Amino acid sequence: MILPVVAFGDPVLRKEAADVEQGMKGLQGLIENMWETMYRAEGVGLAAPQVGQSLRLFVVDGSPFGEGDDGDPGCRDFKRVMINPVLFEESDETTSMEEGCLSIPGVREPVVRPVSVKVEYFDEQWVLREEALTGIAARIVQHENDHLDGVMIPDYASPLRKAMLQGKLKDISSGKIPSDYAMRYPAKKSR
Repeated sequence: MILPVVAFGDPVLRKEAADVEQGMKGLQGLIENMWETMYRAEGVGLAAPQVGQSLRLFVVDGSPFGEGDDGDPGCRDFKRVMINPVLFEESDETTSMEEGCLSIPGVREPVVRPVSVKVEYFDEQWVLREEALTGIAARIVQHENDHLDGVMIPDYASPLRKAMLQGKLKDISSGKIPSDYAMRYPAKKSR
């Protein structure tokens, strides 16, 4: 089932997500729905908070970045479910790249991130895994992991750029920016 993507401004996107408990009822269904939602929205990653679930879980499929002769080899066959991920050993070397976010349609901003990182996580069979990632695969995982800590792309912008984005972010949170996929907008505050 395709779930609506939570739009910027919803408090669930700013909360630190809770660990997923092994044996959690409905977990497999949530994962399947997240895959379907991510692919429908043409994303390469989707975190549980982006579908309204404050859980330390995300799905990633970086394979579109691994296609062709000039594709990132680290993204070939890079499709994962990561439950309760922990990032460590981030490289000192960083790189900047424009990133987008399904919760912030139409906004792309440069984000500086470590080039490589290690991640420990449980897969959907609750097997503990550890991987060393580089390039775009590392970037995708760092972006999705940020969602689990309530961090989003605008948090990386300079104060001036943040000020310039405020109008567009307000329009997104109020549903004035169209998207090609279902979205859930923050509840309007009653006066």
